[in-house]
Amino acid sequence: MENNGGREEPKPEPDSLFHTVREFLKQEEQTYGRFQIPELPDVPPLSSTTGTPAESGEEKSLPATDTNMIQEDSEAGPAAAKSLEELFEICLAADALRTDLADTRLVFGTGNPNADLMLIGEAPGLQEDRQGEPFVGKAGQLLNKILAAISFRREDVYIANILKHRPPNNRDPLPEERDRSLPYLYRQIELIQPKLILCLGRVSAQTLLNTSEPMKNLRSRFHPFHDGIQLLVTFHPAALLRNPAWKRDTWEDVQLLRKRYDELTGSSR
Repeated sequence: MENNGGREEPKPEPDSLFHTVREFLKQEEQTYGRFQIPELPDVPPLSSTTGTPAESGEEKSLPATDTNMIQEDSEAGPAAAKSLEELFEICLAADALRTDLADTRLVFGTGNPNADLMLIGEAPGLQEDRQGEPFVGKAGQLLNKILAAISFRREDVYIANILKHRPPNNRDPLPEERDRSLPYLYRQIELIQPKLILCLGRVSAQTLLNTSEPMKNLRSRFHPFHDGIQLLVTFHPAALLRNPAWKRDTWEDVQLLRKRYDELTGSSR
């Protein structure tokens, strides 16, 4: 603020100020032309009985979403597949199945397409991504031994995962990744029509059973699944490599599995 030596500047008279403003506006009009301030529409006053959705107890509904917009028209959905071969081609082109790890290979599944027993793990690892087949690393070697211990060969069963592409750093599949992958896995199960499913690991079990229950509450019993399929839960072979003490529990689980398999199929070892 400037110092006026204690003297106040004289205030302009109202008439003088009005004249100055009018002259300024005339100059602006000559330079830029006439202009108008748009009129605002009349807004009715708020009623005393009208409040926000929270105040009135009403929920504000979002517009309905067309689920067909999620999937491009050029991409066939899994329900269109009439065979595993067709489903494989659909999965090969499905961006929805990919994770945020670039340039991964589709790991579709392997085994007997008419198997009565289907094994479902969590997601491909590095070796599975390289070879395009589930359970081919150290965990896969242990799984082969577990199957052999109950008189199964790898080619007798069908093996797949919740995810069909490897996630970064072998992390657990994210909820949104599972949700995007499930329709493809469900169609795969429908085409194979197994009598039994063995869930390998917590993520597989919680995803297929739609639960957050821990492993200890899911093991040692059969769970009803879709279309009369029975589902059993046990530890993932990779978890057994880290925690050998769980092998005894796994042995009990797979013995239970073999017994139920023989009952359902009428086979004997």
